[in-house]
Amino acid sequence: MKTIVRPALVLALTLGFVAPVLAQTRKVDQQDLYRYWIQINPKVQMDAPNSGLNLDKPGCVAVTYTIGSDGVPMNVQVVKLMPKSDLGPAARSAISNFRYGPSLSNRIAEPIDTYYVVLFNAPEDKAQHQQLVDACKLPGYAA
Repeated sequence: MKTIVRPALVLALTLGFVAPVLAQTRKVDQQDLYRYWIQINPKVQMDAPNSGLNLDKPGCVAVTYTIGSDGVPMNVQVVKLMPKSDLGPAARSAISNFRYGPSLSNRIAEPIDTYYVVLFNAPEDKAQHQQLVDACKLPGYAA
């Protein structure tokens, strides 16, 4: 019995295994984001709550998102709150309003996964400020 390999079948199988790898976006830390995208609106509006849990305490919210090829954040998700509070939706609304332009090294406007740490009531003392930022750092993003 002779086996016939059909090129279309081989191509379909190859694309089936390779496509998920190609669809994954690069994870980039905020410190290196400028290599891909530059925020073009440094001031944004956010929806802040009038009342809720720990609104007056120092805290941080880590928000993950993907910068799409159009420079608009998508898949915006609150992934860490320190301490537990009702400030997650406010941080999410701020990040949703960010807008980006591609950097010169990202002429193809490659989408990027990143995250941003939003601080609330941050202390002025540099050591305490850094401690608050560190509490919301996320692993898995190239620094």
